[in-house]
Amino acid sequence: MSHVILARHGQASLLGRDYDQLCANGETQARLLGEYWARRSVAFVSAYSGPRVRQRETARIVEEAYRVSGVVFPKTVIMNEFDEHQTDAVLGECLPQLLEGNTEIQELRRAYDHTKESRGSVATGERRKTFQRLFEAVITRWVAGEVTASGIESWDDFFLRVQRGLAQVVRDTPPAANAVIFTSAGPIGAAMRHALDLSAADTLQVTWMSRNASFTEFLASGERFTLSTFNAHPHLDGEELLTYR
Repeated sequence: MSHVILARHGQASLLGRDYDQLCANGETQARLLGEYWARRSVAFVSAYSGPRVRQRETARIVEEAYRVSGVVFPKTVIMNEFDEHQTDAVLGECLPQLLEGNTEIQELRRAYDHTKESRGSVATGERRKTFQRLFEAVITRWVAGEVTASGIESWDDFFLRVQRGLAQVVRDTPPAANAVIFTSAGPIGAAMRHALDLSAADTLQVTWMSRNASFTEFLASGERFTLSTFNAHPHLDGEELLTYR
């Protein structure tokens, strides 16, 4: 059996100028992940990353932690199959549709707009929470087919894309060897769906649970793809390090 580990990127810059950049906390999370694996001499025969900056930077920081520890880490290969689904585009396309007649979405949008008027760290935390609630509500309705996003990769096509990437990694990973993939919550959810035959709704619930810089491990052999560990984060010791977005 080969071991395929999917690591979620460190915390990105939610509500910042560019979400696709790791924030300082995200860089710390990635470094701690690399140091944790390096201390335990976890050897990877191959490493992959999605194309987003937050995914590639997490891989780079983990590789640097290995180098500092004197442990070999393979060159990271970028694979578009492990890109996140187009959440920003979906939100931009579907939110206006839902605001026209959905009272729940209207209320969530009002709550988010209200937090933008406040200042300070507490207000920023509340702004993140209200945005996440609005975001989850829109994405859930898109996945359920209640709204459409023309010209944007569908949920089913996203799942098939991730599945193709996983199949390639499994084929290229020798028995008993470890491969690591640096990616996002969506592809991790898709891998969980593949392993456990989850419904779309259950896949989304798993996606929302994925912590930044956590890792999820699967055992693979031929057509078998079995979950071993989900959302592990023993390297993140401290409340400020336990983040979701």
